Amino acid sequence: MTLIRCENLSFAYDGRRVLQDVNFQIEPGDYLAILGENGSGKSTLLKGILGLKAPATGRVTFASGLTPSKLGYLPQKSEIQKDFPATVEEIVLSGAQNRQGLRPFYSKADKALARKRMDKLELSPLAKRSFRELSGGQQQRVLLARALVAGRDLLILDEPFAGLDPLVSQDLYRQLADAQQEGMAIIMVSHDLHASLHHANKVLHLGSRQLFFGSVEDYRQSAIGQSYLGLSRQIPQEGPVGQAEAFDVCEVCAAHEPRERR
Repeated sequence: MTLIRCENLSFAYDGRRVLQDVNFQIEPGDYLAILGENGSGKSTLLKGILGLKAPATGRVTFASGLTPSKLGYLPQKSEIQKDFPATVEEIVLSGAQNRQGLRPFYSKADKALARKRMDKLELSPLAKRSFRELSGGQQQRVLLARALVAGRDLLILDEPFAGLDPLVSQDLYRQLADAQQEGMAIIMVSHDLHASLHHANKVLHLGSRQLFFGSVEDYRQSAIGQSYLGLSRQIPQEGPVGQAEAFDVCEVCAAHEPRERR
């Protein structure tokens, strides 16, 4: 069964195409890593899947019973998220809001699922703590638990572990692997190339258009994959990426897809 099928998708802002010719599908249990330089259309594609951005052309088709409101979503971190005035338990349980319909209260099943996710992510001892009092790693675990409550079939993540301690990131990757083993499909945008390829089974590489879609094994053998992997070994893995390093990454995609540079 195909959960999501994207056909001939393109997106534009103010009449200017920022992403085009995107075609791929997601099956239950898939782990799709979306790769590409900054500005390649990764976050725009996620917004399109989530129904937050209408495509200029093409369409996104969902499996029967699956809608954008039933997807789990963990966006990039923001200062607003860090200072959210609610308890851990309240935030995790709020992931079930889209399933409430006209019901004014959460169901027993919603509460049981929230407890299960908190237990799995070792958040139960923090249930009554204020979100704003937690460390960055703890806050991200809370938001991941919320996303896992919201989406039972598909989880979408946009740079979820950026800026986190490597040990914290490793633990969160393990949690995602457990969710995948339960049959949940995962779509993740990440600049952590090697971790992405280690955990994913499929790759979608964007450069203002689709440059590759297929298995991780085929990606490693492809021209774009070998170029990207080769360059990543030359760029320091710690600290912010400087302007010169970011330009080199752009050169990899430019070599495979000529386009206007800004």
